[in-house]
Amino acid sequence: MSFGNFGFTEMLMLLVIVLVLFGARRVPEIGASIGKGIREFKRNISDVDRQIREPEPEPDIRTERIAAPERETVARRDEESRPEPKRLLN
Repeated sequence: MSFGNFGFTEMLMLLVIVLVLFGARRVPEIGASIGKGIREFKRNISDVDRQIREPEPEPDIRTERIAAPERETVARRDEESRPEPKRLLN
């Protein structure tokens, strides 16, 4: 089993160095985080590829006009429901 110019001995030495530097508990965590990063990268690439290949649907003007006042109403309700801040200085 050969990985380019890396033979079995080089791979074994690399694994021992990683184990000594990070410890037995951290190595699985590092591997899991690298795996999550690779999966997220692939997912983002496929999303971009899908966006390039599929045209975006044109927005419906009627729904945008209806949705805008609702957002403002929600923002006003949030502002009204907030308690008044306490005063630190008199």
